[in-house]
Amino acid sequence: MMNRMDSGGEAKLRYLDGDFEIVRPGAFVRCVVTGESIAIDALRYWSVDRQEPYVDAAAALKRELECHPELTRGR
Repeated sequence: MMNRMDSGGEAKLRYLDGDFEIVRPGAFVRCVVTGESIAIDALRYWSVDRQEPYVDAAAALKRELECHPELTRGR
């Protein structure tokens, strides 16, 4: 089994439902919203459809609303 942190650089992942597959080993990925590094072992939020990682739930929601502005109508 491959260690999720085989390399100290940025990893490339394929995001799946409830898990992810390591395409290129590394220690972290970057949040698409904030640009912050996310340690692979701390990664909890991502989009399967957009194949993007997020640092936290707030970043994931922000990105969802950016991609689907119709969700904010009527506020």
